[in-house]
Amino acid sequence: MPFSPQKRKGTISGIIFVAIFAAAATMVSDIGAVKILGISPLVIGIVMGIFYANTLHNKTPEAWASGITFSGKKILRFAIVFYGFRITFQQISEVGIEGFLVSLLVLSSTFLLGTWAGSKLFGMEKDTSMLIASGASVCGAAAVLATEPVLKAEEHKTAIAVSMVVLFGTISMFMYPVLYTAIIEPATGFLHMSPKEFGIYVGGTIHEVAQVVAVPASIPGSPTDMANSAVIVKMTRVIMIAPMLIILGIYLSYSAKKTGAEASAVKLVIPWFAVYFIAMAGFNSLSLVPTDIVNLINEIDTFLLTMAMTALGMGTRFAKFKGLGLAPVYTAGLLFVWLVIGGFVITKWITIIF
Repeated sequence: MPFSPQKRKGTISGIIFVAIFAAAATMVSDIGAVKILGISPLVIGIVMGIFYANTLHNKTPEAWASGITFSGKKILRFAIVFYGFRITFQQISEVGIEGFLVSLLVLSSTFLLGTWAGSKLFGMEKDTSMLIASGASVCGAAAVLATEPVLKAEEHKTAIAVSMVVLFGTISMFMYPVLYTAIIEPATGFLHMSPKEFGIYVGGTIHEVAQVVAVPASIPGSPTDMANSAVIVKMTRVIMIAPMLIILGIYLSYSAKKTGAEASAVKLVIPWFAVYFIAMAGFNSLSLVPTDIVNLINEIDTFLLTMAMTALGMGTRFAKFKGLGLAPVYTAGLLFVWLVIGGFVITKWITIIF
């Protein structure tokens, strides 16, 4: 137990150590140039953690390891639950059935494609394939973090998935404004999109929340409904992580039974933190908590997620990446192409129908 009398001091010291790294990551993310690029403190935290893991990890007491693990596991689940304060059901209803269906179709198709392509097409281990697929299909690094406990994946696999999300999410953030101004806005017929449709497309296909916010802001003279649609559809994708994880837990249990695994492996794992996440979003929808308090909760939650990401990086050694080759890049690249092209077709199809 991390807080047993023998481990309590080391656990607390490890948590404080991670918190110091997370605070530094938060300060770096507030630098003007970093803010413009839309790089979240979560990403900076994992980079700093990986740097520590491969350079200075032998310089810190072994007793701190329990605190680092606690930050990457327990604090993570707590932070995912309170991520629900970023969403209300009213926001989701604002974009109507179009936004919901685009989110549902993009999420499910991307996750299934990524899981199949990573493991079957590119020969990658299934956990890593699912982690990359979850990051691309839902909400980037936060989705990878939320999926990791359900899969019981190793830290280096999660770090690989996060790095892929960061790479292709960043490319999306710079590409979509150019795509809109050069192709979509001046086009006619099927290629043309209204600002609201483009907002749905952005929210339904770009990886990170911060990147979704950055795209409309990067388009000169973009109307408000573009930004609003993008953020709300993105939040719809975020809330879908809860049912996705529950279905994934059921699937893993069924697969274990089918392969004749031991009883301990067959036990159905329900990610209760995902259920609590939906409950928290429902509570937030009641508007019982003042806006300034909600903003404060979200700031604290971002810091806790940064701690979890930093702790994840601290458990990632480059030696564990050997043998993977370019399979993660191929998988994430295929998903990127699917999100850009397939996501466009899905958005146009849904908006034409409705």
